[in-house]
Amino acid sequence: MSVDCVLGVVIEHDQDETKPVSLEVLNAARKLADQISGKVVAFCLSQSANLDADLFIQHGADEVHFLTHPDLKQYIHENYAFALLCQFEKSSFDYLLLPATNNGKELSAVLSAQLGVGVATDCIALSVNKEGYVEAVRPVSSGKAHSTVCFSGKKPHILSLRPNIFRSPPLSRQGETIEEEAHLPELSQKVQDLVIQVGSQLDITEARIVVSGGLGMQGPENFKLLEELAEVLGGAVGASRPVVDNRWRDYSNQVGQTGRTVSPDLYFACGISGAVQHLAGMSSSGCIVAINSDPNAAIFSVADYGIVGDVIQVVPSLTREFKKILAF
Repeated sequence: MSVDCVLGVVIEHDQDETKPVSLEVLNAARKLADQISGKVVAFCLSQSANLDADLFIQHGADEVHFLTHPDLKQYIHENYAFALLCQFEKSSFDYLLLPATNNGKELSAVLSAQLGVGVATDCIALSVNKEGYVEAVRPVSSGKAHSTVCFSGKKPHILSLRPNIFRSPPLSRQGETIEEEAHLPELSQKVQDLVIQVGSQLDITEARIVVSGGLGMQGPENFKLLEELAEVLGGAVGASRPVVDNRWRDYSNQVGQTGRTVSPDLYFACGISGAVQHLAGMSSSGCIVAINSDPNAAIFSVADYGIVGDVIQVVPSLTREFKKILAF
């Protein structure tokens, strides 16, 4: 097969589980490759080659490269960047695609700086123009407008893709699996020792269901109600900026212009008034359910479904009903 373009994809995983967003990035790369006679190479950096290579192939990879090293058990950008840079010295790549997660955004910035190449972050659409070059669409001005960008200059061109945008079912395909030991600097072990273990909570940017709370929750103790609803639905808990400013929730939970941008299938806005800063971070959600005691709250203007009532009473009722429906 004649190959005109090579697209690399970095696979994200956590505790030996592939993150769904990585499969989305593979789907996007596959669709581009089919339009430009391209080949998709998936890079999986880990302690051992224990992830499902067939899954990566079914979602679009032509080759799956396992780069293994004891210090790659956990993500550390220095180690990941060094291992990938070694691969780029061996083979040329036209594009490198990563998830627009915390890790993906950090790694794309590091690689962009070290390689001296361009990067487009948080892309929500990809296409091939008439000249055969990849164009990316990304939100600007807090999501109020979209910018279309096209790369030029040194390669690989780097793109990070927003989660929950590029989903597609797996296909029956054939591919090749390659395993090799990654070479890391001696410093890598010392950096590894500095890693602080954190909780394994689902990241709100990757969650397909997000249950967010605002000041209408009346206090940090009431966020337990949102945690219970999120657990039943398999989602994550978010928060508005005033909640984070009051230290009711961690900054990592904040949804909005100065927080995180989410695009879940289902978004619950519980006791959130709907300030424009918050709407900038969640307006692209598939379905928005707003719960607020104020019938004139701005959040209802963007909601698909609205419930006027006391969120402290409504949320437990929803949790009970979902438990019944889902046989939880």
